[in-house]
Amino acid sequence: MNVTNVVAALGDGPLREDAIAEHIAPLFSRVLASDRIYLANHSLGRPLDRMADDVAEATALWYGKLGDAWDGWLAEREAFRSRIARLIGAERPDCIVPRTSAGQSLRAVLNALPGRPRVVTTRGEFDSVDLILKQYASLGRIEVRWVEPDERDEFSAEALNREVERGGADLVVISLVMFMTGQLMNGLDHLAETCHARGAQLLVDVYHAVGTVPVDVQKMGADFAIGGSYKYLRGGPGAGYLYLSPQFLESGLQPLDTGWFANNETFSFQRPDPPVLKKGGDAFLEGTPAVLPWYQARSGSEFALTMGVPRLREYSLQQLRALRGYLEEAGVTGVTGGDEHHGGFLSVRLKNAMEIPKLLERDGVICDARGERLRLCPDCLTRDSELRRAALSLGEAVCTGNQPVSRSSNRR
Repeated sequence: MNVTNVVAALGDGPLREDAIAEHIAPLFSRVLASDRIYLANHSLGRPLDRMADDVAEATALWYGKLGDAWDGWLAEREAFRSRIARLIGAERPDCIVPRTSAGQSLRAVLNALPGRPRVVTTRGEFDSVDLILKQYASLGRIEVRWVEPDERDEFSAEALNREVERGGADLVVISLVMFMTGQLMNGLDHLAETCHARGAQLLVDVYHAVGTVPVDVQKMGADFAIGGSYKYLRGGPGAGYLYLSPQFLESGLQPLDTGWFANNETFSFQRPDPPVLKKGGDAFLEGTPAVLPWYQARSGSEFALTMGVPRLREYSLQQLRALRGYLEEAGVTGVTGGDEHHGGFLSVRLKNAMEIPKLLERDGVICDARGERLRLCPDCLTRDSELRRAALSLGEAVCTGNQPVSRSSNRR
């Protein structure tokens, strides 16, 4: 089924559960064959049926054309870059550099900066970013200053502004949506102004935002953005990306993380010394790339673009507010999210949060936890009845301490 035609059949206006069930759900028949209630879309997004066909297209090129498959594969790379550029508001596709992970993207930026960069960041960054910064600092490659959360366990662009103004910086690293609480960071445009006035650059981790919250790297003034297709873009692992602003690309700084695909004449096999790299973001291309992730990510990114992220966001907030109400009815407190100040999931603060997902899984509810935060994320495929049942199961687990009662007979 053609995604564009299916979405057109939805008509204009807000999304409705009955229309989604009729038109959108058939695009996901394979993953919806399970009777589990899936509330981990903030972690691994559910793929379209077409994803497998797209990957088969990539392998068919290999079988049928062998070495000449590169023509098709590289065309798909450029299509991947174009789709990501549209999703994050990048100026042009070559500002997007394919990467296998956000961590690889972060290292490429750190390694391109001269000297021993001074980095300002928060204690709330995702583990891969947190670990890389700590490792670089432990080896003396960078200097890091950490901004702590406030009494509400939140971070602010203002606190980062003050830290940059107080002690200077070369790079500020911050998430647009904090991975543990779902907090949506406001004021990044002002933070970018402060960074640029002080000679620093701004790197924004957009992994937990793209596909569920409208993103515009130009408006926020980001010099770099890192992300991937694993979550709301339904593209699975490996389809990451690095955004480099035109201003950075014109700054004259050269990448350390590069490879022969960045050679100005890649397939001529000339070997100048020093190397002559391609212009723009192509200078950051590395060695022979993994091509399957570009195909793997195609259907999910096309789905997000065709549906429209603002429209998906509106429906997501509707679902999250409903789920929050059902949780309150079930006696669950400490719930955060479901408003304009948070991303696409709810977080529930619980001392035993890490134990809850296993309990809920026995009742057919799939979610996850990070530290003391249980995270719950429906997507547009999630039915209201599923939200009600999940809330009831969690209420039983939290309020009584008992294992949730199985309701397999009531599931689809």
